[in-house]
Amino acid sequence: SSHFAQTFSTRVRLAASSPRLYPRAPTATAPPLTMAGKSQELIQQLLQAEKEAEALIATAKKNRLAKLKQAKDKAEEDLKAFREEQEQKFQKEMGTKAAADPSAELKGATEEEIRLVKKDYETNKKRTVEYVVSKVLDVTTDLTDTQKQALKFGRV
Repeated sequence: SSHFAQTFSTRVRLAASSPRLYPRAPTATAPPLTMAGKSQELIQQLLQAEKEAEALIATAKKNRLAKLKQAKDKAEEDLKAFREEQEQKFQKEMGTKAAADPSAELKGATEEEIRLVKKDYETNKKRTVEYVVSKVLDVTTDLTDTQKQALKFGRV
């Protein structure tokens, strides 16, 4: 406490002797009680501003959470609609496939293959017979030198 008093009295003396280093505070025109009242008023304004800021932040958080929930709900609705659409497509395709008779489809494909084979047969029958007959009739009657020698020596 005595140290504080010494420091304070030193500063007061310096302020009085050197106005450049320690400029004097403007003297208040109002009595000290009015200044204390203004300080209280300013503190109250600060507290009120702080409460308003907290309320603003709380409102912003609530709004943000509401928007997030709304976005989530919208996404879930879209997903549900998409799933339903895909399920309907799947059921439609499965219904079509289930209704189709696989043996009838196979029978149709088999009949088509048989028809194509018969067509190929009819188209190529004449040429094939002619080719086989020509090869059967195209026999050489000459004997090779080796065959002639074998006959001479009786090896055949």
